[in-house]
Amino acid sequence: IANQAFEGSEAVCIFCVVVLIVCSVLKFQILFFDFNSATIKKNYRKSNRWLQHFISLPDVEPTPMPSQETEHKPYLIGVGRADCTGPPAEIPLVSFEPGLQAQVTVHTRLYSRAFIIDDSQQRVVFVTADVGMVSQRLRLEVLKALKEKYGNLYRQDNVVLSGTHTHCGPAGYFQYTLFMITSKGYIKESIQPLVNGIVKSIDLAHSNMKPGRIYRSRGDLDGSSINRSPHSYMNNPEEERNRYKWNTDKQVLVLKFTDLDGDGIGMLSWFAVHAVSMNYTNRMVSSDNMGYASYLMEQDKNPGELPGKQGGFVAGFSSSNLGDVTPNTKGPHCVNSGLPCDYLNSSCPVGGTKMCQSSGPGADMFESTRIIGHNIYMKAKELYANAKEEVTGFLQSAHQWVDMSNVTIQINSTHTVRTCKPALGHSFAAGTTDGGGDLNFTQGSVVGDPFWDGIRDAIVGKPSNETQECHQPKPILFSTGEMSKPLPWHPNIIDVQIITIGSVAVVAVPGEMTTMSGRRLRESVKQELQSEGAFRDVEVVIAGLSNVYTHYITTFEEYQVQRYEGASTIFGPYTLSAYLQKYRGLARAIAQDKVSELPTGPQPPFFEKLFNLMFAAGFDRKPENRSFGDVIGQVYPVYRQGDVVSVTFVAGNPRHSGDMRDKTFVAVEIYDNRTDTWNTVHTDASWETRFHWLKGSNRQSNSTVEWYIPPSAASGFYRIKHFGHYKQMKGLKPVITPYEGTSDVFRVARS
Repeated sequence: IANQAFEGSEAVCIFCVVVLIVCSVLKFQILFFDFNSATIKKNYRKSNRWLQHFISLPDVEPTPMPSQETEHKPYLIGVGRADCTGPPAEIPLVSFEPGLQAQVTVHTRLYSRAFIIDDSQQRVVFVTADVGMVSQRLRLEVLKALKEKYGNLYRQDNVVLSGTHTHCGPAGYFQYTLFMITSKGYIKESIQPLVNGIVKSIDLAHSNMKPGRIYRSRGDLDGSSINRSPHSYMNNPEEERNRYKWNTDKQVLVLKFTDLDGDGIGMLSWFAVHAVSMNYTNRMVSSDNMGYASYLMEQDKNPGELPGKQGGFVAGFSSSNLGDVTPNTKGPHCVNSGLPCDYLNSSCPVGGTKMCQSSGPGADMFESTRIIGHNIYMKAKELYANAKEEVTGFLQSAHQWVDMSNVTIQINSTHTVRTCKPALGHSFAAGTTDGGGDLNFTQGSVVGDPFWDGIRDAIVGKPSNETQECHQPKPILFSTGEMSKPLPWHPNIIDVQIITIGSVAVVAVPGEMTTMSGRRLRESVKQELQSEGAFRDVEVVIAGLSNVYTHYITTFEEYQVQRYEGASTIFGPYTLSAYLQKYRGLARAIAQDKVSELPTGPQPPFFEKLFNLMFAAGFDRKPENRSFGDVIGQVYPVYRQGDVVSVTFVAGNPRHSGDMRDKTFVAVEIYDNRTDTWNTVHTDASWETRFHWLKGSNRQSNSTVEWYIPPSAASGFYRIKHFGHYKQMKGLKPVITPYEGTSDVFRVARS
């Protein structure tokens, strides 16, 4: 400051001495007067914050509470998108039938989308990834990689990792026994693309940060979700239910990110709906309805760019309190009779729970995914265009690790309750109307079954009396909190976290909150944030499936009904009460500027010896007189818009292609006669393509590429290419070799 003011004259020394003396005296007076005064502390920190912002100190340790002078200054904003698709063959999906639903290649690719906001003092990161949920192991691996790259810049307290909850992404990235058993263990080839993709999306956001502004907008989206457990919802107090128009949350919240010229650079949206439009019959990797909404928004804002590959605009659609919310808006019915299912048990007279299925608005799951995803996109696009309310103010983040198996909750001045060791109830095995179980379990079970209880006792042991009593009225199927071999079956140590971006508070929840649970949590956090007057018009949003997975979180009243969601509330009937207590504590610390005083809590484990039940992919064979990539099912000469082009190749196992992030198995190319070149118009990231792999006998396999020609496709000459790898023995060593195949040229003519 002095150099700029006096151009290096002798007055610099005098000026600096005077400034130092004045600052020291002021600081001493403040400290001496009343250092414990909250007002004095805030003013003192405001002064430090203003000076640090003015002289742009790099990587200064954050100090909370902003000055009024900086509240309306632009943020630094960075957005990034990266491919996180894992191996598209043989790896189980995070699905309705874990361990049984091995995917057969690609419907759409999966992406991680990162958003970094910096107010010159604090920095927060929000990531929404096309995964079923963020596992504890995935979060720990990502934080470890970030620490190696950036030191303490990105930490557990200021980084939120949230999953869109697609059930069609590869599993195998967990470190607890229950999840490893149902996904064939801990699979490195599955988790590594996830870790690398999430970190790369943060890298990209970090590298392109620029001054910008944030605007928020909110509206309702009807016709795209229904409550799949209305019986449980109706058990909530009538007075509470009467406060709301619907039994699901219809709100869509959009944050619009722009540069200083007002040009859009990204958006974040939250909406409460399960990403299960792709139903339990699906065997393909897919980002489902939320991923399709991102796809549409990014195609809209990055015209002419290939999906996922290019274009600077990043559109993140994040999960919220979706626990009892389904996109299958036609509701449940008995598929073998057409009659309604039993209201409480969601079962059918013939076929039980498996025959009671919900369906979406389309003729099949692909059309249902398109309809629901398009609805979400259109509402977000409308809100984005009309977003005028600027988000201003400081950033903050608060985080704790909590042992959720042992939380004492103060109900009133004389009464306390506590959470339980993890356990799953009988209705957990019944599944939901989005995908029911195969056995004779039903939802709404409040008593055990002697047959299944006997099998349980013989295989994994009987639950202790203490655990059974704690979980009442849940009849326990698996007392996972008392099962520790070969490793613990469920996490005890979980993350609770809140980040605030000016007037928006993002509550990162490690599970699937039901509609009413989410409403209670939002209300509690809002009350605490507003208690000190610092947050007047705060918007509280829940980011579900964040940081670690703990199944479901129902209200106490919903828990009593013991449908699937209640049976999957693993820490007992007071789970929500414990979360409310913990998140209120975080919000209070933020409001009172006491985040630094929060205890960090017990750190989660990082297990070294994890088991893997996946065999390595075998060697590939090809038919006699054929080569890998040869076409064995050729295209027709002419197609029209709306037709489906199909071509089949001699193929290798897609697992041999290794990390295929930022690559493709498929390319649809159009011929440009002006330049005599072939240009790619679609890849396997495109909604219009589907890539199927069929494992045949004698280690011979085929790949079929389908292109659903859109009405917008230009007339011209096209071809389809397939890329892959095969593994064979050469001498005593396995050798992996790339190959590619190309279809005949065909013409697309106008209808």
